[in-house]
Amino acid sequence: MNSAVDLPLGLADLSFAASGEALVRRSILPSGVRILSEHVPGSRSATLGYWVAVGSRDETAAVPANEGSKGHPATFGSTHFLEHLLFKGTTKRTALDIAIAFDSVGGEHNAMTAKEYTCYYAKVQDRDLPMAVEVITDMLTSSLLDPAEFENERGVILEELSMAEDDPSDVANERFFEAVLGEHPLGRPIGGSPETIRAASREAVWEHYRANYRPQDLVITAAGAVDHDLLVADVERALNGAGWDLSVVSTPVPRRDSAPSAIRRGRAIVTVERPIEQANLLVGVPGLVASDERRVTMSVLNSILGGGMSSRLFQEVREKRGLAYSVYSFSGAYSDAGVFGLYAGCAPSKATQVAELMLSELNGMASGGVTADELRRAVGQLSGGAALALEDSDTRMSRLGRSEITLGEFVDLDESLRRLHLVTRDDVRDLAADLASREVSVAAVGSVDDDMFTSLLS
Repeated sequence: MNSAVDLPLGLADLSFAASGEALVRRSILPSGVRILSEHVPGSRSATLGYWVAVGSRDETAAVPANEGSKGHPATFGSTHFLEHLLFKGTTKRTALDIAIAFDSVGGEHNAMTAKEYTCYYAKVQDRDLPMAVEVITDMLTSSLLDPAEFENERGVILEELSMAEDDPSDVANERFFEAVLGEHPLGRPIGGSPETIRAASREAVWEHYRANYRPQDLVITAAGAVDHDLLVADVERALNGAGWDLSVVSTPVPRRDSAPSAIRRGRAIVTVERPIEQANLLVGVPGLVASDERRVTMSVLNSILGGGMSSRLFQEVREKRGLAYSVYSFSGAYSDAGVFGLYAGCAPSKATQVAELMLSELNGMASGGVTADELRRAVGQLSGGAALALEDSDTRMSRLGRSEITLGEFVDLDESLRRLHLVTRDDVRDLAADLASREVSVAAVGSVDDDMFTSLLS
């Protein structure tokens, strides 16, 4: 494949070759269900994913009923709550039956809730792929949301949130998103809060389920040892068996608007005092949206600034000064907003100095650019990492899902490498200058306070 392949929602059947002699196919059923596969020669296993383009950003506050509307309850935390509940039994299977189905064949199954999608996935031997299709289809279409299991899982989720609250890096990350993105829905925590989970009702989660788990919402991806035609037949059989009427013609739900939202910073500085040995420190700005043409440049910039042991942050903060064990940069891109951040774990007494150094490195890249050697190393690092990641069918399955749901285009390894090699030093400097000009937020957890960081923003 020599270029990216568009994935228009109006094209029912699509087939093309990808790098490494892989074959990618997509079928859109009349009901709107989308099925994508990537056949990888020589594979003996397959990874299967069922995707719904609904995440924590899609949850809503309560709307009271009035004369013109029935209103609806709050759904904060419902997406993650629902992810847990779909493993708890259907009209055909108990929670134990679901677990046994995969354990008995040595398979893996799990799910993830993100800010813009939810995915239920499994990895099995090729011969067990029909079983995985049958079980995950049953989970998604026929969950009971049993009231007793609902209350049990409420307790489990509260324990999960408590575990995250005990992890200072998790707390810092949540506060960072809130600080940078403000009132934007992407700034909310994925799992909700203890208050919203305690307040969640089965009715609200059920309504969330029925509103978002429909044929036109469903994307199914599989990679590895997979025959597309057999996969489609298995999916149709399982969905029909679950009672979904696939004869009702519908079009897939539109992809999200990719126009960047206007971001208003939530907080310039947010600190959480904890009597711990380290300060978990995040400094950052609004980043790029997922469709931004500079996203490849962002990968290169991130690699040079804080993506490895030869990066500027690692060398300056850890190697030269010994101020931190862990220090790196990162970016997160979503349909209409993004974040770019710098992280370090350091002694509280050194937090101000470390924050200053991290911003100094970003500003230095913005004013002075990068060297030819840095660019060469970054391209090499990213090229190797991309190639190694695709040795795993999990990565290929996820690439299909994100391509279909978010970008609307498929970019294989050869095209990714071509784009990487087009990035110039000027591109990196210009992007660094853009990022450095944006409003900075600081989030820190530990024996810290706001006053330690006010000088950064003056």
